[in-house]
Amino acid sequence: MENYKLQYAAHKFGAELIRDGGVNFRIWAPDASTARLIVTIDEKSAEHPANKLEGGWYECFVGEATAGVRYQWKLNDNLVVPDPASRSNPDGPHEPSEVTDPDRFIWEGDWKGRLWSEVVAYEMHIGVFTPEGTYQAAEAKLPGLLNLGITAIELLPISTFTGNFGWGYDGVLPYAPYHGYGTPDDLKHFIQTAHKLGLMVFLDVVYNHFGPDGNHLSSYASPFFSKSHQNPWGDSLNFDEDGSNAVREFFIGNAIYWVCEFRFDGLRFDAVHAIKDDSEVNVMDELAERVRAACPERHIHLVLENENNVTARLPPEGQFTAQWNDDFHHCLHVALTGEKNGYYGDFADRPVGLVARSLANGFLWEGSPRNNEGRREQRVEAKPQQLSAMVNYLSNHDQTGNRAFGERLDELIPRNARPVATALTLLTPATPMIFAGEEFGASTPFLYFADYCGELGEAVTKGRLEEFGAFAKRANGHRGELPHPCRPETFLTSKLDWSQSESAHGEAVLKLVSRLLSARSQHLTPIAGDLLHGKHSWFMTGEQSFIVRWRYKGGIVVELSCNLSPSAAAVSDRSRLPWTPLSNVERIYVIGSFGKDWWTPWSAKWERGREI
Repeated sequence: MENYKLQYAAHKFGAELIRDGGVNFRIWAPDASTARLIVTIDEKSAEHPANKLEGGWYECFVGEATAGVRYQWKLNDNLVVPDPASRSNPDGPHEPSEVTDPDRFIWEGDWKGRLWSEVVAYEMHIGVFTPEGTYQAAEAKLPGLLNLGITAIELLPISTFTGNFGWGYDGVLPYAPYHGYGTPDDLKHFIQTAHKLGLMVFLDVVYNHFGPDGNHLSSYASPFFSKSHQNPWGDSLNFDEDGSNAVREFFIGNAIYWVCEFRFDGLRFDAVHAIKDDSEVNVMDELAERVRAACPERHIHLVLENENNVTARLPPEGQFTAQWNDDFHHCLHVALTGEKNGYYGDFADRPVGLVARSLANGFLWEGSPRNNEGRREQRVEAKPQQLSAMVNYLSNHDQTGNRAFGERLDELIPRNARPVATALTLLTPATPMIFAGEEFGASTPFLYFADYCGELGEAVTKGRLEEFGAFAKRANGHRGELPHPCRPETFLTSKLDWSQSESAHGEAVLKLVSRLLSARSQHLTPIAGDLLHGKHSWFMTGEQSFIVRWRYKGGIVVELSCNLSPSAAAVSDRSRLPWTPLSNVERIYVIGSFGKDWWTPWSAKWERGREI
């Protein structure tokens, strides 16, 4: 905790509760000529003049202020705004901030985290995970996830945004947990409960833009935004121009805040390809170094999303732990559904072969700008990656929510293809992730929703529907009215129906996932540290069937044989295989049947042995 206090004091932003009494308030407002603090105590509001410091900073100490008081900044005598580093904004980003006591919650135990090799991630949106949409309600579901074999919860962004519902990627107060899910202490209790069960908790954070409503920084701190870089979602943030030192401190301090004060076990960084920084030391590299320095005694995992598949920050040289692997999802999706629209077009040529290569190498393509449909202008083959640094998934919030109707994969593929698709995600050396509801075959959609009104709501609706483009048609050919993203029913429709987990289909999928994760825990996790890098092989035994060999120290091999087809695969000429047979073969898991010369449809077999 002391490390956190030193780091937080260094970055200067926000309200600091003084143990001897009072609160010290600070704001960076380089475009403001005056600043006053409006503090409400016992329902009485009073203005306090702030001292102007060097570098655009203002500071105000209020001796009678305590935790729980509400406050706002009044700049240039007419602009009233919340604290951009507010730790709590109970009535939303247009209303007063609230002073919190970071030490009021009493942590129990001495949780140090878990190794990355043990991660089986579960991505959830708190608002739709349960009917109540709160931390407390989600907390009650944690034992069931643990029993299933999940080891890490990953929360979609929780920073305060405008309205009563939203994905969270348009947050405007990065330090303030969204009030609709519960209080900051409710969030801490959720994390503590997870830790007591042995579950890690990760948080998705957005450091590439602010949301379009509720962010007031451009009115008094314009250096927060870049004058030279572009961003598809809003003004790019300034990490390399005049004033960027304060901006870098704001976001690096935010990352430290989440992992230290709230004890998150790691962060997932949204769309880092949209974080533009031409500085000598990139802000992401500085962030990783300082976050790890702030928590040297804990296992902290830092995960990237980067559509360009840049790998310099990944192991073994980089300071980040892993990166989302869209390539695996996309080629498997095309192989299962036949969809070739938009960015899926990059994976339309022999997609089953691409699945095999991704399982052995990680990323398929790297670099290259994208066109308007999201396809790469050039397909540059990626070099093999350290597979444990690849986060693989059958689905996630983007790949489901960016479909016009929010269909889950179960609606798009034959039901008898589901087991092998799930197994290819959960039973490989890559790090697996499940999207909430997937573990019981949920049929409820996950739609895009945002509580915007007026012109902004109309613009968001128009933009989203245009963005769907080629994806706007259901795979089953059905056409209907596209869901309106700003209507409450779109949000409510996206809530999980937990009764489905008790249906015959739901129980069958749960049993499948449980067995696969048990096999992973028994056979793959114990040898994860011995996985070799760049030594894996794949071979096509037919148009839609293949063998992958993953190699470990000591000559150990895990071999996957798979038929990703609705038809049986003939496999008769084994002399063509580019490797020797295995000895001391131990069967790990089997889906379908494997004869001497044929494999049944939608089948897969995992074996462990040694190369002769």
